[in-house]
Amino acid sequence: MNKALFLCLISGFFIVSCSNRSDKSDTITFSKPNQVAVLIDDQLWNGEVGDTLRNTLAAPFLGLPQEEPVLTLNQYPAKLLEGFTSNSRNIIIVKREDKSQFRIQANEFANPQTVVHISGRSVQELLDSIHNNDSLIIAKIKESEIKVYQQWLKKDSLLDTKKIVERFGITFDVPNRYRMVMGGKRFIWLKKEITSGNLSLIMYQMPLSVLKNNKIPTRKIVSIRDSIGRIYIHGAVPRTYMMTEKAFTPYQSETTIFGKPAFETRGSWELSHDFMGGPFVNYAIVDEPNNRVLFIEGFCYAPSKKKRDLLFELEAIIRSTRFLKK
Repeated sequence: MNKALFLCLISGFFIVSCSNRSDKSDTITFSKPNQVAVLIDDQLWNGEVGDTLRNTLAAPFLGLPQEEPVLTLNQYPAKLLEGFTSNSRNIIIVKREDKSQFRIQANEFANPQTVVHISGRSVQELLDSIHNNDSLIIAKIKESEIKVYQQWLKKDSLLDTKKIVERFGITFDVPNRYRMVMGGKRFIWLKKEITSGNLSLIMYQMPLSVLKNNKIPTRKIVSIRDSIGRIYIHGAVPRTYMMTEKAFTPYQSETTIFGKPAFETRGSWELSHDFMGGPFVNYAIVDEPNNRVLFIEGFCYAPSKKKRDLLFELEAIIRSTRFLKK
């Protein structure tokens, strides 16, 4: 084979390889959310480093009736990085090396993808890096997962949100498998039936005066959602309605929706005088231009299913909310 022909073949190989990689990396796929491939040697995984990863990244998810991890960690030996694991959406690479570093790389081997690199000269350096960055790792993976789901949503057939636009001046991307079961002037309820249960989205608004010192206390959120449940969300048995479960105190944090400040509240709901219940995530969005606080909540009833990923679907839909100019 002459040199010119050899160079042509090599060039052709790289062009095809890069083309195939580009086509692959631009494909947005959505499988089970919140799954993480952890590339780490068995000795580290079975020791203190592995315990720390499990105790921080796979800690129990707050607000669920049964214990489920924040992230599902799947361990592989570090040498498998060049194999199928490089196509995982979320990867954490932990290594003992001559230098200590922590970095998060987007779309390193595929697209979309979040890759976390943790290295250190000793076990203690690895532990310190994990402890110092565990919240950031969870936030980045969750942010990426929500964006992937929202992009996947746009490829699906979406619900016509005309009534929501008319009532509340907002729109969001919600699959048309959700059906409107109540659409009044002050309250809208969307529901999707699943095997042995359902997912729900509700929305309503309150005057801006519910804010006190730019805050809404958790007890106020509970009071508001219980009053809404008493009015609109009833069970099949007479005099039953949805209320916040009294046995567990909800968890509240601050976030933003469409650039607006919002209060995220997670907890459990129950049906008064009945045995139904499940988790909820409630967003109180401060909309000062319209002198209101807009509440959008997702809750599910799925007694025979794990609920972390069901709640994730509802959160991703709510976070796609867009406020429209009047």
